[in-house]
Amino acid sequence: MRIGEAARVAVGALVAARLRTGLTVLGVMIGVSSVMVLIAIGDGTRREVAGRVDELGSNLLLVVPGKVEIGMPTISRMQLSDVEAVARVVGDPTRVAASVASGELVQAGPVKTFTTVAGVLENNRTVLVRDIARGAYLSRADVDSARRVAVLGATVARVLYGGTDPVGRQITVAGVRFRVAGVFAPLGQSLGVDRDDEVHIPLTTAQRLFATTRVDGLAVRATDPAGMAALGDRIVAELGERHPDSAFSVVTQDQILSVLGDILDVLTGVLGATAGISLLVSGVGVSNIMLVSIRERTREIGLRKAVGARPSDIAAQFLTEAVLLTSVGGVLGIALGVAATVAVERFTPLPTLLTGWSIALSFGVAAGVGIIFGVLPALRAARLDPVPALRTE
Repeated sequence: MRIGEAARVAVGALVAARLRTGLTVLGVMIGVSSVMVLIAIGDGTRREVAGRVDELGSNLLLVVPGKVEIGMPTISRMQLSDVEAVARVVGDPTRVAASVASGELVQAGPVKTFTTVAGVLENNRTVLVRDIARGAYLSRADVDSARRVAVLGATVARVLYGGTDPVGRQITVAGVRFRVAGVFAPLGQSLGVDRDDEVHIPLTTAQRLFATTRVDGLAVRATDPAGMAALGDRIVAELGERHPDSAFSVVTQDQILSVLGDILDVLTGVLGATAGISLLVSGVGVSNIMLVSIRERTREIGLRKAVGARPSDIAAQFLTEAVLLTSVGGVLGIALGVAATVAVERFTPLPTLLTGWSIALSFGVAAGVGIIFGVLPALRAARLDPVPALRTE
């Protein structure tokens, strides 16, 4: 049987059973679109994370307490004196930033909001690359004198003051009055987290406000990317001498991307496999509809064999029907998947990235489902004995 004739017969058979065909195509559509959307979310998340890490620059070192590979939270024993010691190792205090953070209630007049309050040094903005939209950032005098001044994230400024310029106005942080020195330029959301929902105050002020002497972590801006590993080793050695009972780690941008990349690979695989289950269910539906079709058309199969159709012709016809069924579902599923991906990007905080390979993979899997789950019914139809088949009512 020629391919064109097989396709014509397959279309006629599928159109004759419109409801059954439509439901099967719908199942394939949902499976294909699910695969596309979930892979797009995984790829979009990877792009988002890589972009955020790239924003920090390739010469940034993050110094944290504990061993990173263990993955367990560690209480920091670092203090301001450790920051000064690390600055001596680095050779330039302006390239060393430090912070301590806590969630606190911030209020301006009757308006309140709960946000992250970070105690920082005056060079935090330059080391971690933050722009100021209005006013000014913290100064060295603010840190040395433990002044009660604050820089607001764009979201906090909007919530507390609406469209009014908050610079020079008063807010309270954990019940203590502060003067607003400036407002950060907006950064937007990242993976559903609002990066503008924060307040910066001097590190010394924060330690007094939080009743602590600790420093949560350090960030060091290296001048020579080639010497970052050696610089990190010297920093860890210095902190190890000062705190023999504690461990410290230095994390580079490449290490962050490597770890997050491995995690996102697993996440994308899990999401794709989860969506693939719906395609598997669709494949079972395809197999079922083909078996039902064979049972209803047993007499027709017997008649074709009686007039000279070969078993391979019968198998080709039913296999063509199965592939056509899933291919149509695949094309419609791709259209639905593109629309759903655009909707997720526009109406949710989840990032998405639609790639050509994911579209090709989705369609290929859909066609493959038709072949795999259409083989058994096709072989069953090909093996029917024409004499009993002709006697079927």
